[in-house]
Amino acid sequence: MGAIGTSMVMAKETVSVSGSTTVLPLAEAGAEAFNGVQSDYQVLVTGGGTGVGMKNIAEGNSEIGMASREVTADEKTQFGDKFKENMIGYDGIVIAVSKQIYDAGVASLTKDQVKKVYSGEITNWKELGGPDSEILVIAREQGSGTRDTFNEDVMGDKKAETPGVSIVAGSNAEVRTAITGSNKAIGYLGFSYAEDDAVGAITLDGVKPTAETIKDGSYELARKLYFYTFGDAKPGAKAFIDFMTGSEGQKVAQEYGFVPL
Repeated sequence: MGAIGTSMVMAKETVSVSGSTTVLPLAEAGAEAFNGVQSDYQVLVTGGGTGVGMKNIAEGNSEIGMASREVTADEKTQFGDKFKENMIGYDGIVIAVSKQIYDAGVASLTKDQVKKVYSGEITNWKELGGPDSEILVIAREQGSGTRDTFNEDVMGDKKAETPGVSIVAGSNAEVRTAITGSNKAIGYLGFSYAEDDAVGAITLDGVKPTAETIKDGSYELARKLYFYTFGDAKPGAKAFIDFMTGSEGQKVAQEYGFVPL
C-alpha cells in the first residue's frame, strides 16, 4: 500500500510487524525512531499476541513476529521449522495487585501463594494478610506469551488450568486497566506496564522486579523478548532488526521500561 506523495517523494516499502502485546510498546517506539532516520522503509506495528505474530509471519501476512517467548514445538509442527530468532531485550512478568491491596499490606507473596490464588485454593485477601475481601483474579487469553510463561513458571505447566481466574484479558494494557479499576484485584503483566505507581508490583519470593534482577535472572519471572522472521529476513525487516539490536534501538528499550541486551 504505497502512499502517493509529490513527484519528489518515492513510496516507502512497508515492513509489517505484529504479535506480542508485551513487545508492542517497544516495537512502536522503535518503529517511530527508525521511520524518522531513514527513507527506504515504513514500519507498521500491530499487536494480537505472540501466537498471532507467529502465525502471521508463517502465513506471509507480517515480516516480523513479536514474541515474549520462544517458538513452540506445536508452531514448528504446524507451520514448519523456518522460524529465525532475534533477541531484542529482556522483560519480567510482574505480579501486580490493586493499590488498595498493596497499601493494606500485601506487598510480598511467594510463588506458591500466587499459584494457590490462580488455582482457586485461596479466594480471600485475608488469607494473605490483606483485608477481608474476595480476590478478583485476572489472567491473559490463550496464545499469549505472557500467559504461557506465567503458567509454566508459576503453575508448573504451560497448559495448566487456572480455575481461580475471574477475568481473562486480551492484552497487558487490559490487565492493567482491570487492576487499576478494582480495589481487590491481582494480575500479571509485562514489567514496562507496572513501572509507575498505578498498580502495586509484588515482591515475589523475596525478590523485587527491577531492571537489574530481571537481567541477572535473580527475579524468577524474567524472560527474553524476540523479533522472529520466517526464513531469512527481507531487507526492510533486517534493517529494522539491526536498528533495534543496535545502540539506538537499545536506548529506546531502556527509555520505555524494558531491559536492554
